[in-house]
Amino acid sequence: MELHRNVEVFGDSILKGVQVDDENNRYHVDNNIDVEMLEKKFLLSISNFSKFGCTISKAFSLIEKRFYKGELKCDAIVLNLGGNDCDFDWRAVSERPDEEHAPNTPLDVFADTYKKIIEFLKENGIRPILTTLPPLDAQRFFNWFCGGLEKKANVLEWLGSVESIYRWHENYSRTIEKIASETGTLLVDLRGAFLKYRKLGNLLCKDGTHPNTEGQRVITQGFIEFIEWASAKGKIEIYA
Repeated sequence: MELHRNVEVFGDSILKGVQVDDENNRYHVDNNIDVEMLEKKFLLSISNFSKFGCTISKAFSLIEKRFYKGELKCDAIVLNLGGNDCDFDWRAVSERPDEEHAPNTPLDVFADTYKKIIEFLKENGIRPILTTLPPLDAQRFFNWFCGGLEKKANVLEWLGSVESIYRWHENYSRTIEKIASETGTLLVDLRGAFLKYRKLGNLLCKDGTHPNTEGQRVITQGFIEFIEWASAKGKIEIYA
């Protein structure tokens, strides 16, 4: 059947396909998430508007801008957000460890904004599809983002332990799961796809948070499994 479903993706650098270059330790786009295969296998037309550093408020603004300009012409939108929202200004933490520090988007604001996006899309006939957050490697993350700080010991004092980074990040992912359940919204469990692997570090770049090429293949498989599951359950229709 010649029917293509138009899907747009709004997220951060994870779905944009950003990796760390092992030679110069700089970020660059090397996207091995097999969008072309997904398009052919499920007769989809996928447009990716993910941006490096994107937070949930920035994504909402971009969605609204495209909508009011008449450019948002899709059946569904995949949302992969939270990784930048839960992050902190680590330099500020290192310089003032005795103070309270808020993440880029506090958890309650994150949840409220996500619900507003879902409501906005549903009201305008667009199906939202959420994704959980691929897990990070806390030690690599700390080494990458805090290792060069002059007062990095203060960050550890403030955190309590390096593993607090993992738990804080996980809390945002669990909140996404809860939002999906409460609003009856489809959810792609990318986190679960990664946690099937015993050696998580083999799927992540040096910074401990961006999936490497192998990790991006896990993301592809996660989307395949989601589409096949949702189709079998009658949640979505696929055409092949």
